[in-house]
Amino acid sequence: MAERHGSLSINSENIFPIIKKWLYSDHDIFFRELISNGCDAITKLKKLDVMGEYTLPEGYKGKIQVIVNPEEKTLKFIDNGLGMTADEVEEYINQIAFSGAADFIEKYKDKSDDNQIIGHFGLGFYSAFMVADEVYIDTLSYKEGAVPVHWECDGGTEFSMTDGTWDQVGTQITLFLNDDCLQFCNEYKAEEVIKKYCSFMPVEIWLSRENTPETQIISEDEKLDTDVVLETIQPEKKEDKKEKKDEEAGEGEKAEEKPEPVRLKIKKRPVLMNDIHPLWTKNPSECTRDDYIEFYRKVFHDYKEPLFWIHLNMDYPFNLKGILYFPKINMEYESIEGTIKLYNNQVFIADNIKEVIPEFLMLLKGVIDCPDLPLNVSRSALQNDGFVKKISDYITKKVADKLSGMCKTDREEYEKYWDDISPFVKYGCLKDDKFCQKMTDYILFKDLDGKYKTLPDCLEVSKSDPDEKKEDASGKDGEKSEETSDASKTEDAADAAKTDEKAEAKDKEEKKEKVIYYVTDLKQQSQYVNMFKQEGMDAVVLPDQIDQPFINQLEMKNEGIRFRRIDADITDSFKTETSEEDQKELDAQSEALQKLVRKALGNDKLTVKVEKLKNDKVSSVLTIAEESRRMQDMMRMYAANGMDMGMFGGEGETLVLNANHPLVKYVLEHKEDKDNANEKLICEQLYDLAKLQNGPLDAEAMTRFVTRSNEIMEVLTK
Repeated sequence: MAERHGSLSINSENIFPIIKKWLYSDHDIFFRELISNGCDAITKLKKLDVMGEYTLPEGYKGKIQVIVNPEEKTLKFIDNGLGMTADEVEEYINQIAFSGAADFIEKYKDKSDDNQIIGHFGLGFYSAFMVADEVYIDTLSYKEGAVPVHWECDGGTEFSMTDGTWDQVGTQITLFLNDDCLQFCNEYKAEEVIKKYCSFMPVEIWLSRENTPETQIISEDEKLDTDVVLETIQPEKKEDKKEKKDEEAGEGEKAEEKPEPVRLKIKKRPVLMNDIHPLWTKNPSECTRDDYIEFYRKVFHDYKEPLFWIHLNMDYPFNLKGILYFPKINMEYESIEGTIKLYNNQVFIADNIKEVIPEFLMLLKGVIDCPDLPLNVSRSALQNDGFVKKISDYITKKVADKLSGMCKTDREEYEKYWDDISPFVKYGCLKDDKFCQKMTDYILFKDLDGKYKTLPDCLEVSKSDPDEKKEDASGKDGEKSEETSDASKTEDAADAAKTDEKAEAKDKEEKKEKVIYYVTDLKQQSQYVNMFKQEGMDAVVLPDQIDQPFINQLEMKNEGIRFRRIDADITDSFKTETSEEDQKELDAQSEALQKLVRKALGNDKLTVKVEKLKNDKVSSVLTIAEESRRMQDMMRMYAANGMDMGMFGGEGETLVLNANHPLVKYVLEHKEDKDNANEKLICEQLYDLAKLQNGPLDAEAMTRFVTRSNEIMEVLTK
């Protein structure tokens, strides 16, 4: 072929500066693009062999070589794929954005499974110009009689193309790196980038350094690299060595004999960079527990074992494979953000792409490989496509199925993991309505005895449907009525009316609000916990920050369910039975003490009630209405922004004084005394004692409490 010169067929003369600067956000991605192109070329050649249009040489093994040369400031990418003719170089290289993969698929669409062809856009090759001042292509097509081609371009719109000297089927791309990107011809940097993007590509990738001395002499006890071939060097004969030494020592001197160290000759060889059969490509039945753990540690460099994992393996309606690991999450000390690596045909695309991976699943670690993803030009983001949403929904469904299935079939194992996975599940319920709907009945709550219950367990929901029972009962009544006399029919009708009334009353009862009590701090709220236990009542433990928005959502999604903290109210279960007259007296005492306590505390918002509690060891209890406390908690979140919290303090608080306790009795007996100094002291102490059971006192209140406690003890000693 005569030497040919021309201009690249592009739409704008300024396209190259755009490609250089803006085509990809990460400049190191050119490794992925050029290696992917080589992988495509090898895959196409193998498919041509399968289709009978080409016969591979005996012993053929597809591979890609990456050769760094720091001295020459070059990088070479060599593949033994199908290569290119001059016409194909003209078509695929000189015409920017013409996709060779798309053309190949179109040509062989009836014969070829295109899932293994990586390239889609024909722009990947030009990523080389982000780091190189000049790029050479040397290629030889597999076609019979093909002539090798040499192509050169200096990053402008001009190129030159001539007959080449490349003598093997395949392609060599040589990059002459610019001064800003010389780190990429360092073998350690090249290894880092290749492993980042190409660790699991389906074709072997070998990295080596050009002009490395083939042999190097080292002693036997020196540490050896893994990429060397060892060969023992035979020591010289003793006689020959002695003669040499004597000659060098000169006359009259005798050479001192030293033992000859055993020496080894090492030969450098290329290093394999990737695993062409990653674990997610295998059938789950072929993988052992050790396989999953080893893969997890290799990919995520996490020394802790994952709790469990889900192996995704789907062929229809789209091709998706992957493994999702549930790591042990330490909410207090570690970041809970995980890493989901997205691959396309074993080619790394990006971490944590939210269009594909639901946000709540990003707490996990794992890999997802989906060849059907509609990628954009850079392969690092997705085109707007409803298909992506289907993939996301499928992944969510598989995770929900795994968790619910584990709860049904292996409850003991599920409970063992629950404390670690509960933040993930709760976060998922907050972020994804479908996930919440599937998981509602499989969310676990730990009770005061440390036992786990599901939401239906907490509500004591019957497993059988009440409507079915009513239908069965009416059916039996009907059969019976056919066998009875007219008189008995009348009686049955009356009974049926009563039954309907009972059923209606039962339905009304079921529609009433069902309350689940909860604890946020077992130590802080221990007094309330003890009161609950003494009365045989139960509560669930919700200690995490995520629990408050989570129970808010559960209440919204499940009509008739209400969560209430155990310090929200004092129910009748904790009170002694009182007559109507006694209750009137207690109400009157409450009104009198409210004035007294408000004055002593200087708090006009506080509500005071006097009740007769069963536990006479409890002097006072502070309750905060659930709605008020939730509002206060929400407002505290804004306090950091300078909002004045004083306007919310004390709202909804009720101080319950136990009329059966000696301290309260003392206050009641002396409430009319005007000069009783102890009265104010006791009122303040009763309030602080109650408040301490809800949460810690602030610094000033704690100082007053300690001082007051000392004063009270001084009074007792007098």
